Parts: sequence; C-alpha cells; structure tokens
Amino acid sequence: MNNTKIRLIIMNFLEYAAWGAYLTCMGRFLGSHGLGDNIGWFYSVQGIVSLFMPALMGIVADRWIPAQKVLSLCHALAGIFMIAACWYGVTAGDALQFAPLFTLYTASVAFYMPTIALSNSVAFNGLISNGLDTVKDFPPIRVFGTVGFIVTMWCVDLLGFQSTAYQFAVSGGISLCLAAYSLTLPNCPIKENGGENKTLAQALGLEAFSLFKQKKMAIFFLFSMMLGMMLQITNGYANPFLGSFEYFKDWTETFGVQHSNILISTSQICEALCILFIPFFLKKFGIKNVMLMAMFAWVFRFGFFGLGNPGFPGVILFILSCIVYGFAFDFFNISGALYVDQETDESMRSSAQGLFMMMTNGLGATIGTLSAQAIVNKVVPKFEWEELGVVRNEADKIDWANIAADKLEAIQQAAQTAWEGWQTAWYIFAGFALVVAILFWIVFPQTKPMKEVKE
Repeated sequence: MNNTKIRLIIMNFLEYAAWGAYLTCMGRFLGSHGLGDNIGWFYSVQGIVSLFMPALMGIVADRWIPAQKVLSLCHALAGIFMIAACWYGVTAGDALQFAPLFTLYTASVAFYMPTIALSNSVAFNGLISNGLDTVKDFPPIRVFGTVGFIVTMWCVDLLGFQSTAYQFAVSGGISLCLAAYSLTLPNCPIKENGGENKTLAQALGLEAFSLFKQKKMAIFFLFSMMLGMMLQITNGYANPFLGSFEYFKDWTETFGVQHSNILISTSQICEALCILFIPFFLKKFGIKNVMLMAMFAWVFRFGFFGLGNPGFPGVILFILSCIVYGFAFDFFNISGALYVDQETDESMRSSAQGLFMMMTNGLGATIGTLSAQAIVNKVVPKFEWEELGVVRNEADKIDWANIAADKLEAIQQAAQTAWEGWQTAWYIFAGFALVVAILFWIVFPQTKPMKEVKE
C-alpha cells in the first residue's frame, strides 16, 4: 500500500478514536454522577460550536497556517482540556458540579469539532499531491476512522470506564498523540493570496443561505434540520437507558447492561457496512426514496429501543435497532449530500455542503438533544437508589444477596417505573420521526434520476 495512504489511515483512525472514547458513554457517566438532567447540554454543545468553529479554523488554515499545523494545534488544545475534564471528574468524585465539567468539556469540543474538516483537507491534499484519486482512494481511508471509533468504544467498555471520567483521559491522550503525529503529515500549502479577496461572508460560506429562496431547497434544508434533531439522541441516552436495567435483579449481569458500549458499537459497524449498499439503492429507488428509507429507519431505531430489554429475546430488538441505525444515518447523510451536489451551482457547492452540515449537525442536533433532554427529564422518574436500599460490593456491582426482601421489592418497582418512563420517551422520539417521514413523503418533490452513482 502507498506510504501516503498508510499515514492518512493512521490519521483517520486517531481522529475518530478520540471521539469514540466518550461520545456513546458520556451520558452514562453523567447520569451516574448526578448530572443526568444535563446530558442534553453536553451533546448539544457539539452542534453549537460546529456553527462557527470549523469555519474559523478553516479561514486560519486557508490564510495563515498550513492545515496540518492547525490540525495539530486544535488536537493539542482539545486533548489538554479533555484531560483536565478527566482530572476534575476524578477529583470531584460524588461532588461533581455541572459548571466546571461543562466548561472544560466545551473548550475541548470547541477545538475538536474543526479537526473533522481539517483532517479531510489534509487527506485530500496528501492524496492529490501524490497523484491519487480522492473519489476512489479516500473512502477506504475514511472507513478506518469508523474502525478507530469502534475500537475506543470497546476499550472504554472493557476497561470499565463507561461510568467514570477516565473515558475523557482516553480521548485526551489520543488527541495529544494525533497533535504530535499531525506535524509529520504532508505540508498543505496556504492558498495563493490566502483567500484575502474573499469577504468574511464568503469565507464563512454564508452565501449558500441564498438557496433558501428556492422552494425545493428550502424544504430540503428544513427537513435536514428535523432529521438532524434525531442524530445525537441515542448517542446521549442509549447508554444511560441500558445502564438503568442494572436495577432489575434478573438483568443486572446481562451483556447489554455490563457491556452497553460494545452492544451500541453494532450501530457503527452497520454504519460502515451500509455505505456499500448506497450506490445500489440510489440507482434502484432514487434519492427521495432513499432519504425516505432513512427517515423510516429512525422510527424503527427508536421504536426497537422502546420495545426491547436486555434479556432474551428482548435483546434482539436492541440489536435490530443498532442494525437499522446504519440505514438511518448513512442513507440520509450521503444521499442528502449528493442531492445538494446535484441541485446547486458549482460556484457554491462547498458552501451548500457546509450549510447542509450546519442544518443537520448544528441547528438540528442542538435543538434535538435539548428537546430530548426536556422529554427524558419529564417522563423518566429519578430515584435515589441508595435510599431505596441498593448496596454495592467492592466491584461496584449491586450486592443483591445483602438486600432485604422489602427493599428488594421497592427497588424492582422503582426500576419498572423508570423503564416505563424510558419507553414513553423512545415512543415519543419514534412518533416524531414518523411524522417527519410522512411529511417528507407528502411535501418533498420527486427528484430527478441520478446523473451518476460511482461504484
């Protein structure tokens, strides 16, 4: 394999490994340390900073500092703040406070989110400068990012860090490694004139907002935002939900409870595999129908969570939820990007793609996670489990043998009540996804046949 490809594979692996260390299990840590009511804020801040930080760091990379050095600087700062968040979380223990942890976490995320675009820029530059084809050669490189994400999910799970602040240390350590490694990557020349002839609005891609004057594009971006509202819900709440089954005596030791992150990683595995099906589905059904499939997949994603449980055969529904996630995530994101590419003028395609990401991962994800937080806080009852009689052994597992019979009954009743609350939340999310899908089916215009779908 070409040496450049190997170097870029390592970069992509580390890039997403840093994210995978906490993205799917941070909610469980927050919930187990008294911050469950604030899970939505921790996930929504990723969308908030994504509205401006990637564009600002992109301007710096275009005008003044080569992209690989900006990538290094951002990862260094992200890593330092994330390790600081770990240090605070460990030292604070049960006295963990929202403000200090959220501040450190937000600072880290603010510098991490721009690195996704920067790593793509570094990869494209490295491929082009070595005479390689970005369309052909980048996807096999990018898939190793998903592999890195899955690997750290498994590591954090097997190391027992799902409910501890040490997950932040894993992420921060990987970011610092990538900060050093980025300095060895091929140089990305600063653009001629540094883009100085561009206005700030042009540099930030704000011209793409003119697309809202076109009815079909305005409808598309509106639905993009609504679909984006679903993107982070399971990242934030799936792990705490699975962890809540710990309080059912019969399910405490099930795989889905003890190794929730590994179970959830099935979603990312299926996400990587579903990419292979997209060319066939686009040619067979067209972009509108493929996007519609993604929306209905979200209905099943949430609905299966509401119907399942960690026992057998209930756990099969959790697995099915993870399988359909691949269709839910990939089919809209990739087909949506293709739709934007087809329907916009070449002069603003990059800006239009940025607007698509802003509507989904920025506005949509922010509104969605805060709305999900309000719903979960409203319908899922909170219990002080220790006050109900829960005792734990040295391994921090519930010591069922030493719980009095009357306490055991109270614990099981509380667990059942909590589960019913979670079911209500998942059904609300599924209902919202269903309404969006039906409206999209009715309102969105039929798309033109694909010009070309490359195999």
